[in-house]
Amino acid sequence: MPKLVVTGATAQCSKGTAPAPLTFPPSPPIMGKTPAGTIMGNAPMANVASFGMCLSLANPTVAAATSAALGVLTPQPCVPAPAGPWAPPSAKVLIGGVPAVLDSSMLNCAYAGQIKIVFPGQVIVEAQ
Repeated sequence: MPKLVVTGATAQCSKGTAPAPLTFPPSPPIMGKTPAGTIMGNAPMANVASFGMCLSLANPTVAAATSAALGVLTPQPCVPAPAGPWAPPSAKVLIGGVPAVLDSSMLNCAYAGQIKIVFPGQVIVEAQ
């Protein structure tokens, strides 16, 4: 069963060198202990933090640094560039009328990376 993604979740970009935390603002009318994310929670640095260093030649700063290093891949600091909302959205949970982000949702980066949820920010403890 998919889990809602909340503030404190961790994501990883396929072109980044480190995982990054996700942050979502509180969204009335749903007020839980930890704010859940919507598919529109994709603002660079506000919702999606840096993934360390970027390894994508589609990123102009990486391409320029690599060119200056005579073709040796030269990673540069990551500034996420989300290209669209998180997908697929939750089909059942809306937050303020906007579909929620699930742990199976992904976000594409304009620099050819794919951002996936590593940890949704919450766990379900089952008693036996």
